[in-house]
Amino acid sequence: MLKLSNKSANAWRALQRQCAAGMATAAPRIGDTKVPMSLLEKDAFINYQRIEDNLEVVRARLQRPLTLSEKILYGHLDDPHGQDITRGVSYLKLRPDRVACQDATAQMALLQFMSAGMDTAAVPTTVHCDHLIEAQVGGVKDLDRAININKEVYDFLATATAKYGLGFWKPGSGIIHQIILENYAFPGGLMIGTDSHTPNAGGLGMIACGVGGADAVDVMAGIPWELKCPKVIGVNLTGKIGGWTTPKDVILKVAGILTVKGGTGAIVEYFGPGVESLSCTGMATICNMGAEIGATTSLFPYNNRMGDYLKATNRGNIADYAQSFSHNLRADKGAEYDQVIDINLSELEPHVNGPFTPDLATPISKFAEEAKKNGWPEEIKVGLIGSCTNSSYEDLGRSASIVQQALDNGLNFKSKFTVTPGSEQVRATIARDGYVGTFEEAGAVVLANACGPCIGQWDRKDVKKGEKNTIVTSYNRNFTGRNDANPATHAFVTSPDLTTAFALAGTLSFNPLTDSLTGADGKPFKLAEPSSNELPPLGYDPGENTFQPPPADRTSVNVAVSPTSDRLQLLKPFPPWDGKTPKDLPILIKVKGKCTTDHISAGGPWLKYRGHLENISQNCLIGAINIENNEANKVKNQLTGEYGPVPKTAAYYRDHGVKWVVIGDHNYGEGSSREHAALEPRFLGGLAIITRSFARIHETNLKKQGMLALTFVDPADYDRVLPSDKVSILGLESFAPGKNLTLLVKHENGTTEEIPLAHSFNEGQIEWFKAGSALNLMAAKAKGKQA
Repeated sequence: MLKLSNKSANAWRALQRQCAAGMATAAPRIGDTKVPMSLLEKDAFINYQRIEDNLEVVRARLQRPLTLSEKILYGHLDDPHGQDITRGVSYLKLRPDRVACQDATAQMALLQFMSAGMDTAAVPTTVHCDHLIEAQVGGVKDLDRAININKEVYDFLATATAKYGLGFWKPGSGIIHQIILENYAFPGGLMIGTDSHTPNAGGLGMIACGVGGADAVDVMAGIPWELKCPKVIGVNLTGKIGGWTTPKDVILKVAGILTVKGGTGAIVEYFGPGVESLSCTGMATICNMGAEIGATTSLFPYNNRMGDYLKATNRGNIADYAQSFSHNLRADKGAEYDQVIDINLSELEPHVNGPFTPDLATPISKFAEEAKKNGWPEEIKVGLIGSCTNSSYEDLGRSASIVQQALDNGLNFKSKFTVTPGSEQVRATIARDGYVGTFEEAGAVVLANACGPCIGQWDRKDVKKGEKNTIVTSYNRNFTGRNDANPATHAFVTSPDLTTAFALAGTLSFNPLTDSLTGADGKPFKLAEPSSNELPPLGYDPGENTFQPPPADRTSVNVAVSPTSDRLQLLKPFPPWDGKTPKDLPILIKVKGKCTTDHISAGGPWLKYRGHLENISQNCLIGAINIENNEANKVKNQLTGEYGPVPKTAAYYRDHGVKWVVIGDHNYGEGSSREHAALEPRFLGGLAIITRSFARIHETNLKKQGMLALTFVDPADYDRVLPSDKVSILGLESFAPGKNLTLLVKHENGTTEEIPLAHSFNEGQIEWFKAGSALNLMAAKAKGKQA
């Protein structure tokens, strides 16, 4: 429990007096007003009363001021009276308001939900088709092609959502996070989503966390969601944002400070006077990319900028309701944080992060020098703006203002340039207001309303694989090969403003704050600071209606899954633990260095198999580097002595009754929330993943699938394990929370040594392991209730 400073103790006493005064006046209950969560869900209401009631209990127990994230989390506790609450230690059981799934992860989530024996989702849930549309030539043609290629998957999602009472957003509707912000996010809400950038909704004051599909299934089945009680990192924003500096630069700066693992196990909470200079969609950008620092989520306190956005998206009733509840939509005075970062927005420079990692942050004033010093390819081949991080009306309007200046001086893009609208509503609005025409006149290609190149859905033709080159994007993630499957591509992440300016100049050495371009008349000119309306003056144009609500009568709906499909496959339960001590297990691979979920379960062309576990398992760990030979997808089969692909070797062990383990480095499994990175090792016969440390979502996903997620007590012990070793895991017969296990290592020369292993399993998670998976345990309990 936090120890209160004198300042916080005084603030707590003042807060007690305020609460007592409020009760004395017998104010009306907040729950007396019924406000729907969404215009599309008239019978599902915002439950501020639960937050109010829970916080009354929690305040009496903790006797201290609360941060905003604590208010929202503890306001959603399943049992506020009995729940242990200690930051960084306790496991909270929470009741989220809603669930969101994108089409790539929804396939497995729905297949698991079908296996759980439920007939309807317990909370409002939506599925969004955004991941399976490959960027090739442009929006309309790419969308038509995707609908044709993915018809089987889209039919499955359309029928499964209809069968189980879920909302379905068809292909072309837009990226999940933009659709959520426009239609479903609300201040003070709690949402989980099967995508790591779900925290985007924090721009509307919502706690929104990326999870694996198994977590989503729990909530859809009415089971509390379990989350380790996060620590809270405060970011105090002062000054005022302006000029070429954008909200994106705030998170680029924070990523440079905290690194890709500095936010692990924590919620990042922004506050301070500088917040008032950020638009709602700008705050969403900051929260979105918080996933790259490993944060559980990020959020902002409710303010008028959020209210303006809610009103612009026809949700003025939610804005009014949130305003009446605003005392619980900001931190208490005197609330204490585990860490505080101070950023003066008036002094913040535009930043460029990368290549190959989103936390290598360089201010624009030093970027050209760094590029030259490091030998980064100076010519920019492609500039790409949009994606779920930066595709708002304001973002695209600012970029269009820069492009218009170039056109006025007779210039077009020197680099190839693509624009990805975040939603059909944004696309239709920027088309009506002339921005699309501006981009296209300068040579840009407007892509479909989908994830596209941001997640590797890019049929790139301008460079050969292995050719060293540079791209600049306004995306959120830039791991090796992330955008185009080319490990030699140097991808830099920055704001849409700088991406646009870079693409006009065609070189990394250009700084729009100080340098000039040369117009068609041969005269130099400087780009003026970008500008745009925060919200469209004529209102949003909704564009084409792409939403499918669940039918009133669902009994006649049949879910479409062909038994001969290579895209979809019904799941079979994993076997439970046999109760025996695992002995002499081979090490499938000892992974060297960074190993993201992209390395474990690649995206791009593999996305089409996300609903077929057997087929997608053929990409398991093919991107991970084997420390034995510094090669990817080449490991030694310890039974045959031959070298071969990782998935083939794993399957050989499995088919010969031999379990295996993986040895991993720091922050293993960082990146996306894809649970396939946990399902695939389990399907291929793996027992344990043993690392120096884990990324939060991946660690939970492994546990959910019945795998042992273990860490070296001393991270240096990673070096003591050799790829040729055989290992035994001792202590499982007395597996218990907080009790270490032991790794018995047997070297090739016959010597042995013991290495202590830590874990974060609680009692319930240990039951998942014993049952074979969380889904097995859920199905068994459901069957027991029916019996």
